[in-house]
This record gives sequence, structure tokens and C-alpha cells, in this order.
Amino acid sequence: MEDVVKLQKLSVKKMKGVSAEDMALRPDLVAALHHRIQSIPVPDGGSGEGGTAGQNGARTGIQFDSSAETLDEGYFQTSEESEAFRREYEMRRIKQDEGLDFISEGLDTLKNLAEDMSEELDRQVPLMDEIDRKVDKANSELRKTNVRLKETVNQFRSTRNFTVDIILICVILGIGAYLYNVLSQ
Repeated sequence: MEDVVKLQKLSVKKMKGVSAEDMALRPDLVAALHHRIQSIPVPDGGSGEGGTAGQNGARTGIQFDSSAETLDEGYFQTSEESEAFRREYEMRRIKQDEGLDFISEGLDTLKNLAEDMSEELDRQVPLMDEIDRKVDKANSELRKTNVRLKETVNQFRSTRNFTVDIILICVILGIGAYLYNVLSQ
């Protein structure tokens, strides 16, 4: 009976994954269980507590050997309620097995995807390394080309500047000669 009290305390306790409907049904289920336990007849005809207790609190009226004469044919027959419970148990077990099979298939699919991704990465690593080498080579060639282009532009500009300088000197000398002629007359 003390286990029923513990069960009553646990029935009102909030737990993860339990819906509000289940929480509302729990106390009723515990009360029904307590009623069913109380309705079980005591076979020894004793005090109604399942036998008499000895000095150390152990039950002394319990028999471990049962003869065939005490067990009639109706003893092992199932009631409608026990059949319904067994069917419900089997149905829930089948649903649970189906759910676990579905989860197992999903995990197998994920495992296969992970293996395929690993194989693909193993194939792609050499290609990525080759691309990195080619990019590094192209970058170094681009730097060299930029340096040569800069040198060429500097040379062209200095040659152009030299030509412009000579033309400007000629223009200045021409203006100076014109002014000399105009002023000397």
C-alpha cells in the first residue's frame, strides 16, 4: 500500500514529455489501480492483509507450492479487460517498433550521406590543392607582369618628358629670338 501512496505522489508530479491530458488522467489511473489491488481476494482467508506477519515482519501465510487442485480451469483464463490491455500493449509495442524502424532508417540514410560526403571530400582535396597551386602561380606571374608594366610606363613617361622638355626649350628659344629681333630694331 505504501507503493500506491508513492505512485499517487508521482502522478501529480510534472515530467518532461507528458501532455496535459496525460497529467489529468494520472490520478484517476492511480485510483483505479488502488481499487483493483483492493479487490484482489486473499487466498488464505486471513486478515485481508495477505497473510499474517511473523516477528521480523515477514509474511508467514505465503505458500510457494501450489497444487493443481487449487488452480481450476478459470484461473488462467483471461478476462476481457486483460485481453484489451494485452491488445493495447501489443498495438503500442508495434507502433513503437515502427517508430524505431523509421528512426533507424533515417540514421542509416544519414550515415550513408556522411560516408558519401567523406568520399567526395577525399576526391576534392587533390583538386583543391591543384587549384591553389595554379592560383599562387598566376598571382606571382601577375606581380611580375605588373612590375614590368610599371617599369615600361616609367620609361615611356621619361622619354616623353624628355621630348616635351626639348620642344619647350625650342619654343622658349624661339620666343627669345623673336623678342631679340623686335627689341633690336
